[in-house]
Amino acid sequence: MNCEFFFSFFSLLHSGGFSLVHHLLKKYNIKGGTFDQHFLVDTGYLDRIVAAAELKSEDVVLEIGAGIGNLTERLSRKAKKVIANELDPALVNILHDRFDSAGNVEIIAGDALKVNFPEFDKVVSNLPYSISSEITFKLLRHKFKLGILMYQYEFAVRMVSSPDCKDYSRLTVDTYYFADASILMRVPKGAFQPAPEVDSAVVKLVPRPAPFEVRDEAFFMKFVAAVFSQRRKKLRNAILNTNYMLKIPGIKEVIDRLPEELMNKRAENLTPKQLAELANLIFDFNQKK
Repeated sequence: MNCEFFFSFFSLLHSGGFSLVHHLLKKYNIKGGTFDQHFLVDTGYLDRIVAAAELKSEDVVLEIGAGIGNLTERLSRKAKKVIANELDPALVNILHDRFDSAGNVEIIAGDALKVNFPEFDKVVSNLPYSISSEITFKLLRHKFKLGILMYQYEFAVRMVSSPDCKDYSRLTVDTYYFADASILMRVPKGAFQPAPEVDSAVVKLVPRPAPFEVRDEAFFMKFVAAVFSQRRKKLRNAILNTNYMLKIPGIKEVIDRLPEELMNKRAENLTPKQLAELANLIFDFNQKK
């Protein structure tokens, strides 16, 4: 299987494009680094992110980690409304200073993992990288049309990987269960201030119904977490070793009834659909007891 994917990567650095954002950082004496802050200052990438969202005049857009509002400003020009969430009180004050008179920007202060999001059509964000997984799956519990989201590059690759690849993981399977994901562009460290240690990537997320049947979603998620925690073990041993998580009665008897050709493979060799089929079989066996 080909584990490579291709994406366009063009530098769109505008002449003097950094100046506005640098001016704002200087004006408000913002250094970055607190609360996982890395401000995207390259206007070329900011414009490409907004273009990828294909915003319409009726769209309500959620932005998480709005920072000083460099992306917020661009979104507000295109959308009906922008819901801008920010944790850092200093940056919340800046957002109010910049957008209270705008009329179509609602500012929500607080931890994105704890606040309740109003209804939104699209989510466009340079996400705080330390909460990438948690915030993504919180978002995917909401109904929305499209997400254009910035992640650390390595995290983004894991989201879109294929079976039999080193980056194929629990994250891949869980993401695929909820949405189609694709990498739109790689963003270099130098596009940010302060620069992070690694490159980033912009991911397009399109929520949709699961493409395979799952009897019990909670058990499926637990099963995927369990077997990938033992990714170097064949599934027979992986399931036995993690039954403290799965709590399957009569585990050895259940394993003996599962397809042997799958039990001799590792989690990383199975497609999301095959993993779901195994989880369904185990769940059904438990229900019959």
